[in-house]
This record gives sequence, structure tokens and C-alpha cells, in this order.
Amino acid sequence: IDKYLYAMRLSDETLMDIMSRFKKEMKNGLSRDFNPTATVKMLPTFVRSIPDGSEKGDFIALDLGGSSFRILRVQVNHEKNQNVHMESEIYDTPENIMHGSGSQGILITWTKRFKASGVEGADVVKLLHRAIKKRGDYDANIVAVVNDTVGTMMTCGYDDQQCEVGLIIGTGTNACYMEELRHIDLVEGDEGRMCINTEWGAFGDDGSLEDIRTEFDREIDRGSLNPGKQLFEKMVSGMYMGELVRLILVKMAKEGLLFEGRITPELLTRGKFNTSDVSAIEKNKEGLHNAKEILTRLGVEPSDDDCVSVQHVCTIVSFRSANLVAATLGAVLNRLRDNKGTPRLRTTVGVDGSLYKTHPQYSRRFHKTLRRLVPDSDVRFLLSESGSGKGAAMVTAVAYRLAEQHRQIEETLAHFRLTKEMLLEVKRRMRVEMEMGLRKQTHDKAVVKMLPSFVRSTPDGTETGDFLALDLGGTNFRVLLVKIRSGKKRTVEMHNKIYAIPIEIMQGTGEELFDHIVSCISDFLDYMGIKGPRMPLGFTFSFPCKQKSLDAGVLITWTKGFKATDCVGHDVATLLRDAVKRREEFDLDVVAVVNDTVGTMMTCAYEEPTCEVGLIVGTGSNACYMEEMKNVEMVEGTEGRMCINMEWGAFGDNGSLDDIRTNYDKLVDEFSLNAGKQRFEKMISGMYLGEIVRNILIDFTKKGFLFRGQISEPLKTRGIFETKFLSQIESDRLALLQVRAILQQLGLNSTCDDSILVKTVCGVVSRRAAQLCGAGMAAVVDKIRENRGLDRLNVTVGVDGTLYKLHPHFSRIMYQTVKELSPKCNVSFLLSEDGSGKGAALITAVGVRLRGETSS
Repeated sequence: IDKYLYAMRLSDETLMDIMSRFKKEMKNGLSRDFNPTATVKMLPTFVRSIPDGSEKGDFIALDLGGSSFRILRVQVNHEKNQNVHMESEIYDTPENIMHGSGSQGILITWTKRFKASGVEGADVVKLLHRAIKKRGDYDANIVAVVNDTVGTMMTCGYDDQQCEVGLIIGTGTNACYMEELRHIDLVEGDEGRMCINTEWGAFGDDGSLEDIRTEFDREIDRGSLNPGKQLFEKMVSGMYMGELVRLILVKMAKEGLLFEGRITPELLTRGKFNTSDVSAIEKNKEGLHNAKEILTRLGVEPSDDDCVSVQHVCTIVSFRSANLVAATLGAVLNRLRDNKGTPRLRTTVGVDGSLYKTHPQYSRRFHKTLRRLVPDSDVRFLLSESGSGKGAAMVTAVAYRLAEQHRQIEETLAHFRLTKEMLLEVKRRMRVEMEMGLRKQTHDKAVVKMLPSFVRSTPDGTETGDFLALDLGGTNFRVLLVKIRSGKKRTVEMHNKIYAIPIEIMQGTGEELFDHIVSCISDFLDYMGIKGPRMPLGFTFSFPCKQKSLDAGVLITWTKGFKATDCVGHDVATLLRDAVKRREEFDLDVVAVVNDTVGTMMTCAYEEPTCEVGLIVGTGSNACYMEEMKNVEMVEGTEGRMCINMEWGAFGDNGSLDDIRTNYDKLVDEFSLNAGKQRFEKMISGMYLGEIVRNILIDFTKKGFLFRGQISEPLKTRGIFETKFLSQIESDRLALLQVRAILQQLGLNSTCDDSILVKTVCGVVSRRAAQLCGAGMAAVVDKIRENRGLDRLNVTVGVDGTLYKLHPHFSRIMYQTVKELSPKCNVSFLLSEDGSGKGAALITAVGVRLRGETSS
């Protein structure tokens, strides 16, 4: 018998080969170019998510897939024990109806002896709708058309959320699995996953399995309802297995190898030997006894040897089936593993089907072969109960859950989506606030302070000399030596050293803070070997200051976590000079107190004379620009221009942005160090965007839209969601796998759906930030244009800040917004290098130059 059925015994090498053939077929089915001619159709099911356990509701499922069909009522309660309650009725489908006439699902072809006319190529949902309407006594909302294989996966997915494969080995055979949307050419979009119904029964219909098909397989196919179709299914499924064995027995009997050559009419009759007989004969204990009974029924008077032989034939046929299905499933598992980019795959396969369930040896052999073929996969098999009924209800329940979630998510995120009208209104309000800050009588109550910087000119190229710069604006500060050379070849050479400010000094006394700064300057002068001559110094002090002159600035309020006492209301240049005196080691000429935004403009203007605006969008946000002196009522004189440090972060502190602030903005503000202050900055700058996102994620998790409703410890931690993560997550080059990896670093175990939602939230928040920033900028450039009475203004904005530099879309969206809101201005943005260091030195150089011009 072994020799006789040699062609049915498949080596592991052959199985590995079949596995790679099937993997190729899957790829063809998914690709737009090859799908039309592919035999394995890889049909998209539009099922984008497996159950997450929060599904609930009351559903009707209709299960049509054979000679009878079921109607089920499925109640899904989402309580602790996730119970599913089902009642069902079975109805017969009379033969004359099966062969009579007959959300979007187009029937490709009938199988399983159905032949009803007028249905192939039609949308079965429409046909069902029409039939329901025709009756007129009830109505139903048809949510989903479900393939039973997908139903199998979904049923198991409800109990085990690792389940991402469905497998049926019964009358027919098929498999489905969760594929990455980016690989599915036939469906729009590339984020997320979708269940693919492989329809693998047709594997081999193009001749790719001819080398392993036997004469018996060909004979079965010739006698079937659909010759040349579903060739793989005909080799492995329950519908044909008994028939395969019968054909082998007939041929062996004809050749005198069985039953002493006896052939009876029963043995020659199709359908007299069933797959259930194969199962009975292969039972461990009573198998031979069963064989005797079954063969006696066929009238062949079997001997004991005949019974052993027939048992062996059954084993070879059913074992081949298990081996082949293991090979094709192995290909699916390999594909899943490659998609995830993991060395080992851990997954669950939901299984259904009479052959798998009732054949005594099938599942054991199948699992064993699979383990040999894909040793790097840990697979759990979960028996699915009622995949076609409960599964259909599950697909519907998930669809309901997703639709409802989508609605609520959209409703929430709608508050972040700003129309052009809203942005024009923001621009208009910014302009109003700017005017208030510039005017003497309204300046005191203005929130956008429009502080004069006493910088009256941008560099003209004649600046020259060695300058010190001090840059204090955060937890670190820098001391720099900047050598500026004028002439034909203008050069700027810089040396710097970075020093930390411990938190106890940030929040200690003012004297301690400035003594620390001076000791660091002393270290730097030693380091550079220049302790001696009195050098001019520019002091970049990135906190709100009221300047009385270029070299005197009074601190209005601390920001960014600083709390040093006895500084607010004092001139910071004097505080620095006093600390230098206390040290008695060296002397400094403090020429200029510089705001980093003004420094940014100056650095850029050194390279590009049309630069008259500075913008920072980093940890914080601010802007400055060259204003006409006649409009600067806080400073004497009407000639020329002066750079105005807007301090625009405080825009909205008087409630003027309340109509566009969301609950999340209010939460972030409430828990910040300076509640109620810098509201505009809190909507657009790097220090806060991650916090806004984190608050939305917490809300979505509480509502069960994310992380299976479980709020992890990291997610509760303020500040964990740094803005650099926003930039990384929104990068177009990042696949969702990498988004998951970033979330994992944050201790957030995310599914694919979670990753998509997190990416969406990040996008909405950063887009709004860029648009608001653009609206503010539009107000500034239009004011400059009107100041000068121009029809068109060409102006350059010097920009700095990590958010602007590192975020993949921020600069583009901001630029588009300015263009839309200020169509009469040609605005170019130029990245400014080191406004706070180089910029401070340039301001100092311009200050020294102007001082010289005045005295001469």
C-alpha cells in the first residue's frame, strides 16, 4: 500500500516547497497587478479589528452555507465574564430553491451544490434588503456580510485577543488572517490591518500543484460539480476525503490487491463511503472493528488483512490532508511573522470544521507537522464555537463598536480642527492685541506686551571684534566667545561651553543663581585663556523682560520652571554686574540684554538683509519684528525703527481664545506651573503639545477606545509624552510597527488600531499648533506691510526651535497657513542658527557700533 500510494506520502522538503509556493500565491493575490490572474484571491473582508472585549449589544445573525441555514439571536454583554448568549432556529433550504432563482458583498460564484440563478455577480445585501422589504413586516439594519472563516477568527478573538487567524477544515477548507493594510493594493489606505479571506481552496487551479496531484485527485475533480476549480480543497477537505478513499479501494480491488478482487455495486457508487467512515476506521481501539462493519455494508466480505489495509489507506489520505493544510497555514504564519518583524511569532488560530473536530488523529498530526515546518512560531489553537453564527454577530458587534467609537473620536477631535474663518479670526484678534500692547494708554492692561528691545538696526556688515555672549533660557546655559570679522570675507567664529543649573539653584535665591552664573563665566574665561581685558557681553535672557534701554532689562516674571527669589522687578544686567563685583576676579561690559527671539532675527539678518521678523517655536514660542518708532508709544522718539519683542505666548490670557480652547487645553493649563498664563504658548509650543496628546489619550482610554481601556502607570505621568515622540510618531517614513515600538518605550502596549489612533491624535494636535502659529505670523507680516503702505511685502522670517526644526509637518503647515491668511505678503522662512548665542554677540556688536557712531 505504501508503494501503491507513494505519491500521497509527502516529505518535509516537498511540504516546505508547497509552503513557499503558497506564500508566493498570497503575494500575487494581494498585489494590484497580479490579482486578476491570481488563483488564491486574497479577498479583503473590510473587517479591520478583532474584538477587544468591550463589545455589547443584541444582534441577529443569518448563517447560510449549506443545505440548511440558521437564524440566531446573539446577545453580547460586556461584563467581567464577557458572556455571550445565543438562541437559534434551523431552517431547511429545499432543493428546488437552492437551484431556483435568487453591506456590500458581491457573490463571485456558488459552491456546495448551490446553483440559484440571478445571484452570481449581484450584491447579496441588496437582494436580502429587497426580500425583507417585499415582506414588509419587519426591518433590519444589515451591518456586515461575513465569510464563515472570518466568523471563526472573530469568535475566537472575543475569547483570546491574540487570535489573528481563522481556519476551517471541514466539508470545505479555507483560512483568513489579519494582514497589514499597506500590503493590500485593492483597498485604499495603508494604516492598520484588515482581515484577508484567502479562499485557499482554489490554490493549484492554475496547475501549480500538478506535481503532487495523483490520478485519484484527477478522477475526483472530473466527477465534481466544478471541474478544474478548488483543486486544493478537493485534496484536503471532508467533502472529498471519503470519495478519495473509495476510488483508491475500487482501483486496488480491480487489481486484486483487496477483497480478493471482489467489486460490488455499492463500492462503485459515489457517496457510499463518507469522511465520517474514514474517521471511524482510524479510531485507535475500535477502528478495525468499524472497518469490518463499514466494508461489510459495502458487501465486499473483508478479511482481517483487508481491514488493516483499508485503515492504512485512510491514514495515508487523511495524513496527506493534514500535511498540506499545515504547509499552507505555515505560509500564513510566516507572512504574519514577517509583517511584524519579530524573530518569533506568538499567535492564536481559531479553528472550526468537522474534519478537524471529529477525526480522531487529524488535529494531532496537523499540529505536529506545523511545528516542524514553522519552528519559530508558538501557535495556540482555539476551537471556535459557531463561527458562522456567533462570529457573524461578533463582526457586527465590532463594526458597531468601531462606528460608535469613530463617531465619538471624531466629535472630540473636531474641536481641534480649525477652519479658515476661525484662523482669520485668530489673526484679527492677534492684531487687536498687538495694537493694545503698543499704545501707551492700553499697554498696562494688554496681555501681548509688545516690549521694546532697543535694538534699532539689523547688522550692516561693518561689525567687527571679539564678544562674549551668555545664553540663559532653560535648565542649561551657555557661555560663548564670538569673533566677528568684517570686510570682503565676513566671518563669525564661535567657541562655547555648556553649564547646568541644578534645580535647587533654579528655585533658590537670586544671589545664588547669579553667583553660579558668574563662577561658570570665570571657568570659561580660564578655559579660553582670555581672563584679563574688559570684554563686551551680550546677555540672552529668555524670560519676559521690560527693557529700559539696550543694556537694562527688568524681569517681569519667571517661566520654564525658574523660581529664584529677589529677581522679579529687578534689572538683570545689574544683578549680573553685582555678582561680577562680588567675585572680584574680572570685569565685564554688559552692552545688551537680549531676548532670544530678537537674537534669532539678528542672526538671520546678518546673512539675509530682508529678514525683519524673528520666530521661535521650540520649548516655548515667541515672535519679534521691526516696528516703526512712531507706533512704539512706550519709547521717546518717532524716527526709524525698533525691534519689538511681542511676548505672544500670553495671547489669550484675557480670555480672547476661550472659544477655541478645548477641555484638554484647560487641563494642561490647570496643572502647569503658571496656570492661566501663556495660554497661546500652551496651544502651540513643544513643552505642552505632548501633554495635550497625553490628556486626550487618557480620555480615550477611559472611554475604552485605546489600550483595551487600561490606563497604565506611565500614561498617568505628566510630561512623559515628550514632543520629540510626536515628531517621531508623525514621521511619514514610520510604519505602524515603529509607532508601536515608541509607545512600548513609554510602557504602552498598543495594538495596531491603538497605534493608528495615537498617530491621528498627534497629527490633529500638531496641525492645530502649526495653524495657530501661522495665524499669529500672518498678523505680524500684514502689520509690517500696512505700516509701510505696500501692496506687496517681501519679508524673511528667521526661525528657530526644535518643534519647527524636527517635526515632519509643522513648518509646511505653518507656511501654508501664512500664505492663505496673508495673500499680499511673500514670506520666506529661514532657519536661524543659534540666535541666542551668535545673535546676542551680533546685537552686542551692533550696539558697540552704534555707541561708537553716536559718540563720534
